[in-house]
Amino acid sequence: MAITNQQVAGRAFLRQLYADAYYPDHVVDRGRAILVRLCERIETEQPSDLVALYALTHAATEEFNSLEDDFEAAGSQIETVAREEIAEDFWFVASAYGFPDADVEELIATREW
Repeated sequence: MAITNQQVAGRAFLRQLYADAYYPDHVVDRGRAILVRLCERIETEQPSDLVALYALTHAATEEFNSLEDDFEAAGSQIETVAREEIAEDFWFVASAYGFPDADVEELIATREW
């Protein structure tokens, strides 16, 4: 499915992680794919309120949780810079889809990183 929201379609997700050699591109690619799938789910399911949006972002956050082992296997980890970049992209997605009042901490409340 192609993303129809032009603001989202033009977004370079996890840009700061790609720019830093500490984060292996092949793992960051998987994180980017999680964010793209989140956008596709939002466009398909069209959550009507924050509760419905949070259900989608929590599922995506749990996918990021599963990447921690991959980061560690590649000599990296989801640490402060990565946490902030991921959280920022989650907030961007929420805002772009009409939820600018979403609480960034609630968007990623299920995180283990």
